[in-house]
Amino acid sequence: MVDVGAKAATERTAVARGAVYMQPETLALVMEGNIKKGDVFTIAQLAGIMGAKKTSDLIPLCHPLALNQVKVECKPNVEKSCIEIESIARVSGKTGVEMEALTAVTVAGLTIYDMAKAVDREMQISDVRLVYKVGGKSGEFRADDFQAESQ
Repeated sequence: MVDVGAKAATERTAVARGAVYMQPETLALVMEGNIKKGDVFTIAQLAGIMGAKKTSDLIPLCHPLALNQVKVECKPNVEKSCIEIESIARVSGKTGVEMEALTAVTVAGLTIYDMAKAVDREMQISDVRLVYKVGGKSGEFRADDFQAESQ
């Protein structure tokens, strides 16, 4: 692990996004609440939050962080036939929170896949990426197409 002992603690925020693409019929079932395993949106949101909290257990060289906040939002996009996922992670610490935000999106996506795989095994988890971060020595990063939606 990188030694962060001499670094100053700062407020840090990271936003990550991704999507799960699926057949239009599958998206309709999810939106109608007709997936046998339950409420896909709520369970994926909780799974993403839990995933963010376990990031250092999953990624070998990540520092364990005492997260101030993790938000996960999953919303349908009928035009693209997908569920878009956004996570926002915040910490007051000596190292960034990007991996936690990315893990939240990924775990939420995997949960959506797991819940709907009985009706659509061709779903694709895609587009997972960091779109914004602020805090720490490197300052601010903003993807060219980043617009704060729920920040």
